[in-house]
Amino acid sequence: MTEKVERLQSTTDEGIRSAGSEGARPKAGPVPTQSLSTARRWMATVVLSASVLVITMDMTILNIALPDLAKDLKPSATQQLWIVDVYSLVLAGLLISWAAVGDRWGRKRMLMLGYAIFGVASLLVFFADSPGIVIAVRAFLGVGGAMIMPTTLSLIRVIFTNSKERATALSIWAAVSGLGSAIGPLLGGYLLEHFSWHSAFLVNVPLMAAAVIAGMLLLPESRVEKPGKLDPLAVVLSLVGMTLLVWSIKEFGDKASLLLPAPWIAFAIAAVALGAFARRCLRSDEPLLDLALFRNRQFSAGILAALGTTFSLLAAILLISQWLQLVQGDTPVQAGIHLIPAAVAGAVASIAAPPLSRVFGARAVLAGGLAVAGLGMVYVGLRGAGLSMVAVMAALVLVGSGTGTLAIASAMIMGGSPEDRAGNAGALEETSYELGGVMGVAVLGSVSALVYKAEIVADPLFSQLREYSADVANQAKESLGAAVTIANETNIPELAERAGAAFTRSFEVTGAVGGALMIAVAAAVFFLTPKGTKITGSH
Repeated sequence: MTEKVERLQSTTDEGIRSAGSEGARPKAGPVPTQSLSTARRWMATVVLSASVLVITMDMTILNIALPDLAKDLKPSATQQLWIVDVYSLVLAGLLISWAAVGDRWGRKRMLMLGYAIFGVASLLVFFADSPGIVIAVRAFLGVGGAMIMPTTLSLIRVIFTNSKERATALSIWAAVSGLGSAIGPLLGGYLLEHFSWHSAFLVNVPLMAAAVIAGMLLLPESRVEKPGKLDPLAVVLSLVGMTLLVWSIKEFGDKASLLLPAPWIAFAIAAVALGAFARRCLRSDEPLLDLALFRNRQFSAGILAALGTTFSLLAAILLISQWLQLVQGDTPVQAGIHLIPAAVAGAVASIAAPPLSRVFGARAVLAGGLAVAGLGMVYVGLRGAGLSMVAVMAALVLVGSGTGTLAIASAMIMGGSPEDRAGNAGALEETSYELGGVMGVAVLGSVSALVYKAEIVADPLFSQLREYSADVANQAKESLGAAVTIANETNIPELAERAGAAFTRSFEVTGAVGGALMIAVAAAVFFLTPKGTKITGSH
């Protein structure tokens, strides 16, 4: 035993060991994570959380910059869709593979490379003079984002060996990540008022440069002792499967129809590829992704919570943003300000969740939080014709407070996996967020679109508009944005008012559906999580 302790004390960062790797021969290098001072551990958490803040800010800033970008570069409808979607397609396809490479090559190295790629890609937009170049830049950003997102989680997992400290660190990570979605529109609005749309990308450059410097100074190196060889075929299968799966779901959602051959073909190929990937991983002694992690009910419950929450939440935020701007008349900056209560409530709940779990238990806090978020969305549906700004703000606070408990889900995911599977756990958590968000926008967005169309078509004004021009009428029923534009161009303000009422009704129905799904997820998570699960006890 003494010999093992002495060996452990001489181990370096370069050889962060898994919990069950007895007899592994340590490698030479820097100070091990176990020897990091308290101050350095928490400074490392700040660096990791801040980098995620930049990623989440970047996602929302694009939404603000897109109109100016479209006015300048005049992309086609298809190109504009690719500008929005290519980032998440690349991100989803590479998460698993990059996490596996990071386990082998070094998680700190992978993170530093991700920072550098994200910064360089953001700088390249300065030279973008066509939609094609912007699409390429967005894809390059996805490559960097896929390196950053899961690696931040896996490093927190290995830096904090004490579960109480780890839960607090993950709650900080979750709180800062949530704040990014509120800061993005504010920062983007400010930048666009003073500079061109390029500034929405260029702002990342100094932030990523600072992240590289701070990361080099503060973060320890970490890799798996004996990860095995990288499986090239599994890499290809995961890349093809995840990319086509996300693309097919997005296509179904964008067209609001299941009667499309191309997405079904892509979905079928994705199912075959991911099925072969899963089979290969389950049969391998050294799998690219350890699917055996799902045998741990704590881990599976955390993944389900992350998937279910983003399924409902991202669609709700998208609809709320549209409602604020197109129905209430908010500017993008004003809409961002109105989203702040949800972000603040989420941040506060994220910090409060670990201590609450010590009193009430992780299972009750996580499931209860999901239920509260679900009730916030259902509240929108129950308001009926009385939907107002006050009601939406109240719902946002409930949703934000509930989703803040995802810090518990993250702690359950990372705590329910051994240290040598931290990369796998981080990749699976981020994949659940990404897949949940895509599915939510597609499914709940389709519900919203169908209700909107039904409401607007049933309005007598639509019949009059169709008599005036069938093409104009068909455009107006496709989306609220199109209807508002047409109302302004044709000087028919009543059309914008009726379309706003139709969208409000679709918003209410979608809120009720999404909220009901979140409550169902809360119940499933409660029963799946083992009774007595703790995330803050000492090891």
